[in-house]
Amino acid sequence: MSNLTPASPLRDWLADPAAGQVLRGMLAQGGQSEQALAPALGLPLEQLVKMSGGKFPPELVDALVTAAETGRVPEGLPTAPPPADTATAEPDLGVEIGAAEPWSEQITPGRFDGQTVVVTGAASGIGRAVASRIVREGGRVIAVDVSGDGLAALAADLGAAVVPVTADITAPASADAVLAAAGGRVDALANVAGVMDDDAAVHEVDDKIWDRVMRINVDGPMRLMRAVVPGMLAAGGGRIVNIVSEAALRGSAAGAAYTTSKHALVGLTKSSAYQYAGTGVQVNAVAPGAVATGIQVPAAAPFGSSRTARMRVAIPGLAMAEELAASIAFLLSKDAVNLNGVILPSDGGWSVA
Repeated sequence: MSNLTPASPLRDWLADPAAGQVLRGMLAQGGQSEQALAPALGLPLEQLVKMSGGKFPPELVDALVTAAETGRVPEGLPTAPPPADTATAEPDLGVEIGAAEPWSEQITPGRFDGQTVVVTGAASGIGRAVASRIVREGGRVIAVDVSGDGLAALAADLGAAVVPVTADITAPASADAVLAAAGGRVDALANVAGVMDDDAAVHEVDDKIWDRVMRINVDGPMRLMRAVVPGMLAAGGGRIVNIVSEAALRGSAAGAAYTTSKHALVGLTKSSAYQYAGTGVQVNAVAPGAVATGIQVPAAAPFGSSRTARMRVAIPGLAMAEELAASIAFLLSKDAVNLNGVILPSDGGWSVA
């Protein structure tokens, strides 16, 4: 009888003789190898299905459970044997290596009591996880996103502490709408909303993608910072956290547009940290590595994507959105005393490679 469940990590499913054949078969059918899953080995199977965009349908979970329990592959499913020398094998360091201890979220009750925090991109992914954590730690969240349905679902889950604002952060009027919803005072701002590019190198860059990436990843955060800083100065303090990326720390993590936008956001963070030093306004950034959010990525540009693909094999692993929220919530809180202009890599060590 198998002990595997949808919450079991992907590495355990690959290790199962029958279920592993099915997973590898699904990958082969899509033109991928087991190596493509290396960063996701610690993720629960159900999370992989959720973020796959339909490539791994929910029905696959039932089929894998059946395969694991019976030791046989259900008819009609593709299969592939394990590779003779897989890149996902654990390194031989001369010691026995076990699985890392699972992380569990530790809420700090009351950390945001009486505070109003603006979170963009709050309807899904990292933004949703940040909003959830702040509410559960006593804060009031002005949740900003273009998805009204997503915000409605967030408010239904978290209650009256969420004030949804359906807005496009690139529109000049959106900052006024956010301030109005906050009632004038904002204690902290998390600029989470962002979009990816298509991995294009500069000779492949499409003007529409370039403009969209810059408007959402740079112009939007700047406008909200410009809107909230005067109130923070008047109040004697406040905290701003910009979500940059591994692409803000290197040139090999994404295409020209996304990489440029995140480097620009680092510049905005550092300039603002310097300009407001000593006022009580702190401006920091978090640079996530690979995160299991299901962010939509345009069809890859052929030249640029072939280059970035070579470096992505070095990703230590996919983080859950809640893990990023832990880093972000810390910098949004008063616990981040004496931190200003920090660019915090929350990437499992990818940036040190």
